[in-house]
Amino acid sequence: MISERDSETTFDEDSQPNDEVMPYSDDETEDELDSQQPAVEPGQNQINRDAEESQEPLKKDCSWQVKANDQRFYEQPQFKRTVFLCFKKSKYAANAIKTYKYNPITFLPLNLFEQFKRAANFYFLVLLILQSIPQITTLSWYTTLVPLLLVLGITAVKDLVDDIARHRMDNEVNNRTCEVIRDGRFKNTKWKDIKVGDIIRLKKNTFVPADILLLSSSEPNSLCYVETAELDGETNLKFKMALEVTHRYLQEESAMADFNGLIECEEPNNRLDKFAGTLFWRNMSYSLDADKILLRGCKIRNTDFCHGVVIFAGADTKIMKNSGKTRFKRTKIDSLMNYMVYTIFVVLILLSAGLAIGHTYWEQQIGNLSWYLYDAQDFSPPYRGFLNFWGYIIVLNTMVPISLYVSVEVIRLGQSYFINWDLQMYYPEKDTAAKARTTTLNEQLGQIHYIFSDKTGTLTQNIMTFKKCCINGQRYGDCRDGAGQLQSHPEQVDFSWNMYADGKFSFYDHYLIEQIKSGKEPEIQKFFFLLAICHTVMVDTSDGQLNYQAASPDEGALVTAARNFGYVFLSRTQNTITISEMGIERTYDVLAILDFNSDRKRMSVIVRESGGNIRLYCKGADTVIYERLHPRNLKREATEEALDIFANETLRTLCLCYRDISHDEFEAWNKKFVEASVATTNRDEALDKVYEDVEKNLILLGATAIEDKLQDGVPETISRLSKADIKIWVLTGDKKETAENIGFSCELLTDETTICYGEDTRQVKSTEHFFCGN
Repeated sequence: MISERDSETTFDEDSQPNDEVMPYSDDETEDELDSQQPAVEPGQNQINRDAEESQEPLKKDCSWQVKANDQRFYEQPQFKRTVFLCFKKSKYAANAIKTYKYNPITFLPLNLFEQFKRAANFYFLVLLILQSIPQITTLSWYTTLVPLLLVLGITAVKDLVDDIARHRMDNEVNNRTCEVIRDGRFKNTKWKDIKVGDIIRLKKNTFVPADILLLSSSEPNSLCYVETAELDGETNLKFKMALEVTHRYLQEESAMADFNGLIECEEPNNRLDKFAGTLFWRNMSYSLDADKILLRGCKIRNTDFCHGVVIFAGADTKIMKNSGKTRFKRTKIDSLMNYMVYTIFVVLILLSAGLAIGHTYWEQQIGNLSWYLYDAQDFSPPYRGFLNFWGYIIVLNTMVPISLYVSVEVIRLGQSYFINWDLQMYYPEKDTAAKARTTTLNEQLGQIHYIFSDKTGTLTQNIMTFKKCCINGQRYGDCRDGAGQLQSHPEQVDFSWNMYADGKFSFYDHYLIEQIKSGKEPEIQKFFFLLAICHTVMVDTSDGQLNYQAASPDEGALVTAARNFGYVFLSRTQNTITISEMGIERTYDVLAILDFNSDRKRMSVIVRESGGNIRLYCKGADTVIYERLHPRNLKREATEEALDIFANETLRTLCLCYRDISHDEFEAWNKKFVEASVATTNRDEALDKVYEDVEKNLILLGATAIEDKLQDGVPETISRLSKADIKIWVLTGDKKETAENIGFSCELLTDETTICYGEDTRQVKSTEHFFCGN
């Protein structure tokens, strides 16, 4: 049976590639599908066929096609592109990467071309040419050639050393090995020999060599944990999950070798968080999204092995699309020196022209009349003045400071060593020192005018802790005893009654614990049940302990809180989730997950409960939740007051709600959901429209409040940067009140700061600090 989870997607924006980065191909190919009989239920088969037929005219937009284990497929004429005249090349890139700028043939011409972009170098090249002309030379040509070669040579050696390091890095990466299906068996193959359509096996703690579609793994439900630090700098683990059909049938080596699925997807692009495609296999179509793709640069963690098919290789991978072309960078000092040289050159021309004019006048008045000055050349005075103009240019060449460029290069080299040796930039906790990776842009560090920073994980520790909540209009989280009376001395709650409790969790409201144990408040039960079931967290067990793996620290904090309060997330499959509710284990059918993204600002899950009832649970930002609430929500105002209080305490807030869905309504909605999930174009818009149809008339349960502390030294750092007249912008997704309070706590905002909101910013033309919180 094909689960609804197989058809889900998790995109944030438009699913079409950026035409400015990688335009669509005009190639159109016919679908080649396996003729085997589908092993699915007739009803689901009909839904898939209907969805496929309804989207047939749109398939031509997904022009990137990948056929597993079939290299002859890519030799078809429609997959060729013209590179020069009649010479054609496959549009599928090889997996070898190239980040260096030069090779042995191109180094000399390209490096000289880049160096002669500097005005002084170009000037002395022209000067050298002039000195080789006997009629105008006044100095020997080698007086210019030697210093010019010295300057060019020093810079060329520095560039060569940098580029050799790039070559070594490229060779090291391209010669890494992994297992690839060759002649029906997995064999060790170098990364540079991997091709689109290859089936590969990756092992624990190895890097992903290309952008691949996850087919199966050693973990239950073919989960795969990856670290994306090389892509986005985040060290927390993220998880990917294969399709249920590939998890079921593609576990053995022989099955991998026989796999012949066809993948149609978007053209290569640079967006790391998006992917839209469809897998055609066994006369069925399966929706593909970013949750099923492993990107080059990721590292396999906590997974013994996994299998995948290569979709994008080499220069077509998303990380390489983001790297851009290595180019020559020029600092403001370089530009200033060029400007100075241009100015000096203009003065030199004017001075030489004046001297040449004076020489012409002298020749006419005196030179022609003085026989002892005759040089056996019968040149006219104007022509002699013209020749002497170039002679003066040569004589006065010392006005142009060619040594200045050498001095700057030496200073930059010295600065890079001082940066590496700076003890004040040394981080002892991780034994990490500052490292200048280039000597080209060092002086730019002292010319920074603006700093653009994210808040979460940059200014804050990105360690989320559940602090307070509001349930059915009642606030919890203050220091209270079991009777609800405030305590002057905080006493931590004892969670020993809960066998699954996390020993690191701290909470001080004994009254909430008593309410949970009594079971008299159904809203409290629903609240923590929602936290335990509405998420995408994965769990593994080691030494009898539950370990949660969350892509978002917020989700991890909420699920951990529910665990300590007696609603424990135990396990999940592709279609079910198991929860311990105050010691009683129950398994629920997960019918659909409506994923969170930055546009929706919410996520929902639709589950079938033990009694057969279908219910939607939703959590998200208050601004989007309140728009979708049922008109009769008696506790709305009380929850709003609690949210304002939490925001003033710089806590991150989310609203929780639910609604019951009838069986007929769900069946009609699910058909539209499956059709939208396999759309090949405008998939995001189609899914958002379907999501809107069911996320309405919600019943508000309450709100959560999570703390994310500032990192050590943040206020002092921002204060010192402000004193240096550096303008600081901080981007945050918090509520306005939360953003303001965090701004004051980190000293980004002061009492003298002018704070502007929304449309007010258009009326303010100049402010020293500008802080925007949405």
